[in-house]
Amino acid sequence: MFVLVNLKTYPCDPVEVATAVRDVNDTTDARLAVAPQAAHLERVAETGVETWAQHVDPIDYGSNTGHTLAETAADAGAVGTLINHSEQRLKLADIDGSVRAAERAGLETVVCANNPEQIGAAAALGPDAVAVEPPELIGTGTPVSQADPDVVEDAVTAAEHVDSDVSVLCGAGISTGDDVVAAGDLGSEGVLLASGVAKADDPEAALEDLVAPL
Repeated sequence: MFVLVNLKTYPCDPVEVATAVRDVNDTTDARLAVAPQAAHLERVAETGVETWAQHVDPIDYGSNTGHTLAETAADAGAVGTLINHSEQRLKLADIDGSVRAAERAGLETVVCANNPEQIGAAAALGPDAVAVEPPELIGTGTPVSQADPDVVEDAVTAAEHVDSDVSVLCGAGISTGDDVVAAGDLGSEGVLLASGVAKADDPEAALEDLVAPL
């Protein structure tokens, strides 16, 4: 299972969380990574943890003030990027452009979507993975695998029909090891989570509990 911890803009210490993710990754067969804010990418990558960007823009080198260039994220140590998170929505053409920009920079890609129908459209763009995240469940502590398991199963089916090489992850409300196991049972190859680790008093203990059943 792939476990990607998104730090969003939470007031946590990104290096502390990254160190915890790195240390727990050494104790499990799961693959753990962390996605800090763009300004923290280099500091996080220096810990040795697998580091992801939260977003890259559909741009190339040039006059793009305020945007995130895929090559800059890669130079800072990122090996992958989220695209089209529900808190950073893009138009379909821009999702495609961001996937192409990430590929150009050698970044792995996870395109987020709200529902199985959008998952099918996202898979058609050829990312490495797609992630189904019903926005109404994000940050609630209620995992999609519990609230609406059909969404996960249908997302897996939708992606499979379009491109069987595209992995399916799920997010929204993931906070416990049981949530991760349930996601896997529904066909997901990984999970996205944020507050369950980034806002925990002890991020390492939260991660240990998360991967213990795996």
